[in-house]
Amino acid sequence: MALTTALLFLIAPSARAQRALDLDAATITELNAAFDAGTLTSEQLVKRYLARIAAYDRQGPAIHAVIALNPKALETARALDAERRAKGKRSPLHGIPIVLKDNYDTHDLPTTGGSVLLEGYVPARDAALVQKLRDAGAIVLAKVNLSEFASGSAYSSLGGQTLNPHHLAFSPGGSSGGTGAAVAAAFAQFGLGTDTGGSIRGPATVNGIVALKPTHGLLSRTGIIPLALSFDTGGPMARSVTDVAIALGAMTGVDAADTATRRSEGHAERDYTKYLLPNALKGARIGIARDFTGFNTDVDWIMESSLDAMRKAGATIVEVRFPKWMLEAKDAWYTAVRFPEFTSQIADYLQNTPASYPKTLAEMIERSHGFTSLGVNGTAPNSSRWARFGSELAGGSTDDYRYRSVREHALPMMRDVVNGMLATNQLDAIVYPTQSTKPDRIDATGSSAAPDAQKIANLTGLPDLIVPAGFSDDRLPIGISFLGTAWSEPRLIALGYSFEQITRARRRPITTPALPGEAVVLK
Repeated sequence: MALTTALLFLIAPSARAQRALDLDAATITELNAAFDAGTLTSEQLVKRYLARIAAYDRQGPAIHAVIALNPKALETARALDAERRAKGKRSPLHGIPIVLKDNYDTHDLPTTGGSVLLEGYVPARDAALVQKLRDAGAIVLAKVNLSEFASGSAYSSLGGQTLNPHHLAFSPGGSSGGTGAAVAAAFAQFGLGTDTGGSIRGPATVNGIVALKPTHGLLSRTGIIPLALSFDTGGPMARSVTDVAIALGAMTGVDAADTATRRSEGHAERDYTKYLLPNALKGARIGIARDFTGFNTDVDWIMESSLDAMRKAGATIVEVRFPKWMLEAKDAWYTAVRFPEFTSQIADYLQNTPASYPKTLAEMIERSHGFTSLGVNGTAPNSSRWARFGSELAGGSTDDYRYRSVREHALPMMRDVVNGMLATNQLDAIVYPTQSTKPDRIDATGSSAAPDAQKIANLTGLPDLIVPAGFSDDRLPIGISFLGTAWSEPRLIALGYSFEQITRARRRPITTPALPGEAVVLK
């Protein structure tokens, strides 16, 4: 036996040194290690993700996340492999496949907002964030489904109903449900969502992934179909805090076409990976917002376990509550801004489309009345979203005193309250369950009586990082939110990474298992 072991040591050192890494669990850092070792190419990685889409998006569990595949993804991957060999990598994102919510402009794929009203529309240029990612070497693998025009349930007239890969009877959340489901099912390394009232964070928590709603103004919105620019922001969605940090650094920077990004000057960073600190919770002061617990025993169990894990890691937990009047008013304040802005801002966006497309919300309503049956490409009416068009159109204008009073007075007051809570209690972050109840079934009717924490970050413009925290008794993901002051992404990433490393709560969805041969070999 000893001789055999010695001979193996002599003749197979490289085989012994190799290890296989599950594609679902591999970070961008680990993929780059495989690229550098020569055990993986971008072309091979793209093929692995395309195989997963083929196996699970329309076949098998039929997650129905993808609206359009990029037919040139493999060609782009081969070109990037050749570039890597000749010149080296552009960035850590060189050759990394990603998916985009279908409200991001792409010059080579349709951008529809999930709506038959924009079916076939191909913009002249990429959204600013898409261009930054492509410049960094990322490969747009697919455009994915969303709540139509980024509002409502995870259904669209063009893309249909997306399913939650953890449990097919449950919603993947709105409005970035296609991105959330695609990332959870490992259809790409990471994806981009947009968030106006929780649209990145809701899908992140119910699909069991990491995501960031950044400080308003950290990332450009140029080339994203607007919902309400006072609140709108893009953001990364991934299976690890590491990948969120890497993606975020590639997208920051002032955009002359988006005045909100001017506020980020002096605050934005290009490398957030230096904040991936496993011991960041030691000495941290974390507030727990009790306003959002006590509505579901599964969620509460996971939250208490999470707080206990943070205490054991050296954090001090402080009980906090938001003012009752603010919680009662926030939804009305949100609507007072959101509805008037969509009416005017969608018209601004539509001016760039060809003459065959609607140019105003009123024209969108008129044309939606012409869609009452199934289309030849599988399209179907979206009555709930289209009915909301009428409410948006009747929601007043941006010259209205109701709009101005909320935007100019209520929102700054709310931001001052939250900043005051953080400062007075000397908190690094406030945490709460991203969703106070378990994920909703697709066929659920009515709304939950539990309060919604997610709009606080939108109304204040503050950053909110979501990290998987555990699972309910019926195996549905539950996430935790880390809310901080403006431009505190470095601290939130550090805290989230530390929490992720001590809990390791994320799991692969049971409906989308590993395929043969998809593991990544590292040397």
